[in-house]
Amino acid sequence: MEIRRAGKEEFEAVRAFYYAVIDAMQTAPYRPGWQRDIYPEPEFLRASVERGELFLGEESGETVAAMVLNHDCNEGYAKVAWPTKAAPGEVLLIHALCVYAPCAGRGLAKELVRYAIDEARRLGMKAMRLDVLKGNVPAERLYPACGFRYVDTVVMFYEDTGWTDYEMYELAL
Repeated sequence: MEIRRAGKEEFEAVRAFYYAVIDAMQTAPYRPGWQRDIYPEPEFLRASVERGELFLGEESGETVAAMVLNHDCNEGYAKVAWPTKAAPGEVLLIHALCVYAPCAGRGLAKELVRYAIDEARRLGMKAMRLDVLKGNVPAERLYPACGFRYVDTVVMFYEDTGWTDYEMYELAL
């Protein structure tokens, strides 16, 4: 899989890809609750593309995976006693990581996470952090397998899930 930043002109293609991912999730054994135009929100996707924070995984010219890397976090992150002391600009977060369902089980999510870790190191970050909806078994397995440590469970609000338990993970760099 080749991983690259989405171009500014690719917003509509990115949005269509996330729609396809969401549609495919409807019949998956685990459904994280993503909904078209609620999560990920079009404004979030557009801003991520425009700021160069959205990355696409491609095979044979087709998008099969995506993620956002930035410094933005839910206010619930402030409730966590993070092991690595770092200012917000010293932490890179992973958001909206997904693999198109027909391509699942081939290690593509691990490739994305490894790419994110390399990017964080290249940028001189002290840590990477992320949240996982409690019960999202694929993600609960993925991140520890990539070196992330579970830190805490926090109740946070997101438009697609409402007030819900999220597991907080960190990777010290």
